[in-house]
Amino acid sequence: MMATRAQQRPDRAEPVRSGEQGRDFEFTSADFARIRDLIHRSAGISLSDHKRDMAYSRLARRLRARGLDTFKQYLDLLEAENDPAEWEAFTNALTTNLTAFFREAHHFPILAEFVPRRAQPVSVWCSAASTGEEPYSIAMTLIEALGDSGARQASVLATDIDTQVLAKAEAGMYQFDQVKHLSPERLKRFFLKGTGAHAGMVKVRPEVRALVRFQQLNLTDRDYQLRSQFDAIFCRNVMIYFDKPTQAQVLGRFEPLMKSGGLLFAGHSENFTYVTQAFKLRGQTVYELTRDATGTRTPARASTSTSSHTTSGVTV
Repeated sequence: MMATRAQQRPDRAEPVRSGEQGRDFEFTSADFARIRDLIHRSAGISLSDHKRDMAYSRLARRLRARGLDTFKQYLDLLEAENDPAEWEAFTNALTTNLTAFFREAHHFPILAEFVPRRAQPVSVWCSAASTGEEPYSIAMTLIEALGDSGARQASVLATDIDTQVLAKAEAGMYQFDQVKHLSPERLKRFFLKGTGAHAGMVKVRPEVRALVRFQQLNLTDRDYQLRSQFDAIFCRNVMIYFDKPTQAQVLGRFEPLMKSGGLLFAGHSENFTYVTQAFKLRGQTVYELTRDATGTRTPARASTSTSSHTTSGVTV
């Protein structure tokens, strides 16, 4: 008679942690340490201790999909096969995608005031597009600020490391509950209401979708393969997943990709002041590039923000 999976496993080398009884797979501290190392090396993400349960639940699905019995087998396979598809699945499993239309709403009036003063056409990069709410909010802001004809010349590059959320973003389909907080004017102007099988859904209008180009991109890559510059970059609630050396590397890669006087939008709990001298704080979690069109550093000016900021670089 074949032994059960539980009988095949050796005795635990460490005490059972709270919440681990009844799990299908043994999950040791060594397994979690290895996962933390691999995701940091591949995606720059720093997983804190309290993400252990999350890592187990999400990666256990990969063990089942591959018919494996232990996390060691899975991690050995991941490194030995070096299969891009499996690395993509591993990374997708460990990334978190929390977003909403016009989230951190104070940024969008700043963008709307900024873009008409820029040389046309305007380009914006949303570096953590998730399921699309943020880049579509940027596109709607450009239409409102530049008008329909002016916005047709503008562009939004929307990137994310997670290919699954990018696929959803490209579809542009959302539950009505995700947009019900928007004004009736915006709902009518920017969305189509689903009927029949799509009742209760909305779809981004084609003229909004046309402004946005989606692309997979890992912010920890040495070369983003981007050859154009941007008037603004949105990198919100991303840096909190990176340690400070990784934050500095990413910000260093942003600098040559920004036009003179470009704006960098950060998340509400992120502060780049102590990470880089390339950007100066202009307002609440909004930074301005410190070099001019000739590449000369411009003197820092006093911030217009009275808000306090949390130091970035925390792990999650």
